[in-house]
Amino acid sequence: MKLIISFQKTPKTKADTAVIGISQKNIMSGAAEKINEKNGEFISHHLKKQNKFKGKKGQFLTISAPKESDYTRFILVGYGDQDLLDQNSYEILGGKLFSILSVAGCERAHFFADNEIQAAHVTMGLKLRSYKFDKYKSRHLDDDTGSDLRSFEVVTEAHTKARHSFETLGSIAEGMFLARDLVNEPPNELYPDSFAKIIKEQLEPLGIEIDVFDEKKMLKLGFHAALAVGMGSSRLPRIVVMRWNGTGKTAKGKKKTTPLAFVGKGVTFDTGGLNIKPSGGMEEMKLDMGGAAAVVGLMKSLALRQSKSDVVGIVGLVENMPSHNAYRPSDIIQSLSGKTIEVMNTDAEGRLVLADCLTYIQRTYKPRLVIDLATLTGAMMMALGYDYCGTFVNKDDLWAQLESASKESGEKLWRMPLDEVFKKDMVSKIADVQSLGNMGRYAGACTAAGFLEHFIEDDRPWAHLDIAGTAWIKSDKPTCVKPATGFGVRVLDRFIAAHYES
Repeated sequence: MKLIISFQKTPKTKADTAVIGISQKNIMSGAAEKINEKNGEFISHHLKKQNKFKGKKGQFLTISAPKESDYTRFILVGYGDQDLLDQNSYEILGGKLFSILSVAGCERAHFFADNEIQAAHVTMGLKLRSYKFDKYKSRHLDDDTGSDLRSFEVVTEAHTKARHSFETLGSIAEGMFLARDLVNEPPNELYPDSFAKIIKEQLEPLGIEIDVFDEKKMLKLGFHAALAVGMGSSRLPRIVVMRWNGTGKTAKGKKKTTPLAFVGKGVTFDTGGLNIKPSGGMEEMKLDMGGAAAVVGLMKSLALRQSKSDVVGIVGLVENMPSHNAYRPSDIIQSLSGKTIEVMNTDAEGRLVLADCLTYIQRTYKPRLVIDLATLTGAMMMALGYDYCGTFVNKDDLWAQLESASKESGEKLWRMPLDEVFKKDMVSKIADVQSLGNMGRYAGACTAAGFLEHFIEDDRPWAHLDIAGTAWIKSDKPTCVKPATGFGVRVLDRFIAAHYES
């Protein structure tokens, strides 16, 4: 059942639970004081009788309400020192609150907030944590226990501003949910053609223009590298181009703007090809289209909030399988750029797909900048683990914008070295470039970025986000259930909103 979220100055619906904030040393917020007074100071008396809950950040306390109360229970949220809380801190509290409400069997809750930021971001955290992917579970009528949270009403004096803030945040959450859904889909259901159809179904009704290139159109246009990766599969490749015209400047008589470009790797299942992966962990390789999912989710969030920007996205959708038709190590293949590529390992496939997509979007749209996202290398996970996304950038001012967006959004980026030594390492002796460098297992994420740099034209501002460690998680986090995170949607939405909206 869909969670209904609303913002009001005073409660408009009945609820079984009142959620109130308590600062350190059990100092009640203004909103909490009003609820306490309305209930005969029941809450303050209870706090004095116990010594475990002290209002520290992240503490929660559930209290059964007195019979004469309008509520069944009170849930106290520890804020700690509120002067030290930022937006991300409130969202983590909101995510934890969702879990507390669910365990308590709450169906309808009133959250009494003190200000706009607290109201909007606690609610954002709660919404993000409410995500679930259960479409393939068998359902029966008697499975519904009635314990799921159905209504969350935020009560605050700043209800109008909070509602406006949350409308933007909610649009971003919906984009993240789409990205999570795509990554969580099983590979027998999500393959290049079905992925392309989902993109059309999800984005066209929002005003996003969609072009889908099948294998014949790809061959005609010259997507030879992407086609090579998909040769081993019966699921043929697709390229999907998405255009959002948020400035409205493409109408007749108006000057066309230069768009921002985003590129996503979409390997819907990666066996490694003829260089087949070990069987252990291969079930995770349905997640190898996280970059494409992030680009699709970003486009949805921009459209939902009517972003005043012009953006074009492209995703290369392939399945990397071994077969008698599969491409081979030592093959030399063409690329859309005109450069030839020596295939050193068929499990270094994502960069080949990205190469063609990068070329197409630059030559077709002449974007002011291009950013690609890809679950590209295990080496990045070895370097940064699961919390930071390795980011390779060729312009310092572009990095400054991305770094700022990272801090504001909570999606962590870390700059990695983009050096000529890595680019040179990808030069082949018998072709223009090779798909793996000569450093062996060392600097794998850096040499992969060096390969992609060969396909950046006209010194165009470019960033490569290796999201191998951040696209999914091994265990649940406060605002996300495993595995898919939707990483990339939020930081790039913030990047666009802060620096490129008219």
